[in-house]
Amino acid sequence: MDLPDGLVARPLSPTDARAVFEVVAAAEAHDVGEAAIEVEDIEGDWARGSFDLATEAIGIWDGDRLAASGEVFKGRRADASVHPDYRGRGIGTWLADWLEDCARARGSKLVGQTVPGDTDPERFFQSRGYRLGWTSWVLQVPADRPIEPQPLPDGYTLRQFAGPADGRVAFQLIEDAFNEWPDRDPSSFEDWAPRGPLRPGFEPWQIRFVVDDQGTEVGVCYTILAGQTGYVDAIAVRADQRGLGLARALLVDAFERAREHGATVSELSTDSRTGALGLYEHVGMQVTQTWRHWMTDL
Repeated sequence: MDLPDGLVARPLSPTDARAVFEVVAAAEAHDVGEAAIEVEDIEGDWARGSFDLATEAIGIWDGDRLAASGEVFKGRRADASVHPDYRGRGIGTWLADWLEDCARARGSKLVGQTVPGDTDPERFFQSRGYRLGWTSWVLQVPADRPIEPQPLPDGYTLRQFAGPADGRVAFQLIEDAFNEWPDRDPSSFEDWAPRGPLRPGFEPWQIRFVVDDQGTEVGVCYTILAGQTGYVDAIAVRADQRGLGLARALLVDAFERAREHGATVSELSTDSRTGALGLYEHVGMQVTQTWRHWMTDL
């Protein structure tokens, strides 16, 4: 279908990051009541080694104003937003067609997007015939909730990121753990690092390891400070070290470090593939949002 009169589609460029941020933030505020996105998130995504901004992303413009944008990562994960001011004009349908064509051209047999539950974006994908993949939850430690200490077993200690080599250690721990999930494509350090230690504004305290008595890193937690929110982006413990309370200790440590650096609340997201919801509720986190991944065969 054609775009409405006056709107033009063109590939995005690095200088469009701020405009895309404003569209996504407006959409999040409209759909869930607050914006969690930061411009650094977009810059990090676009710096991934396997992502080609010129061919895997599109913007829809109304003159100098961005009305909508979308991108596809590895032909599988779509991320698209239409500014609330431009909804109801067929832009979402045009964008979904483009994203599906983009994924198909890269050989993908499946593409999907995670959106907040019980919102217009979710109803859009349902009406398009997409099927439910998994459910995700955002959990939060409220500002007034005390952080209860979680001691480590004897012989284990915590340490923070100490240099570039630690980036690859952190990546491998996270990658090994997350590859246990179904329907997940393996990643690479070059794709992860722009969202991790190469993310604009990264500081060493944001990556913390748990180390065993032999000095080997067996768990890791990566935290992002977004305004006054400490967001736990990833937490992973080596499979043979689970059940010892290491993840709880890393999590509570992340909350403490975030508060020390100005956070008033701490958040993370998990989904139904991990089975970790109970762990996070056990340390006092409360579900504040529900998101769902909707996908379709190509």
